[in-house]
Amino acid sequence: MNRRELAERYFVEGYNCTQATVLAFEELFDIPREQLLRISSSFGGGMGRLREVCGAVSGMFFVAGAITGYSEPGDVQQKAKHYATIQALAAKFRETHGSIICRELLGTKPASTDPTPEARTPEYYKTRPCARLAGDCAQILCEYFDIPDKQ
Repeated sequence: MNRRELAERYFVEGYNCTQATVLAFEELFDIPREQLLRISSSFGGGMGRLREVCGAVSGMFFVAGAITGYSEPGDVQQKAKHYATIQALAAKFRETHGSIICRELLGTKPASTDPTPEARTPEYYKTRPCARLAGDCAQILCEYFDIPDKQ
């Protein structure tokens, strides 16, 4: 199973969009799975179901940080290089989807204030592009960073 398929499968298994994207790359993190899931849990649903930045995109940025992120606050050059990477990944996603904003991708307005996740029913999966978006983010990461795909 490749990383795209893994991200899609994780979403269908019930993980949120961020977690699904991050889990497809979990071996890149020296973090126990449960902790990785907790750290990435807040970003699903466009940041806690606020429908802001797409959770799959946030997961893509999370993974990119593990690969090329900076750790020294005064390293302006590395910070700029990393932010350029994040902007390039966002642009690649926008090429296909037109936006990185959850509510725009879902066609819902205004932002949600209901924190209750929707039931994951067959109808839910028919109307939600989230599994595909997580898969797209996994593929973008593989292509951008030349990460070997899993099989």
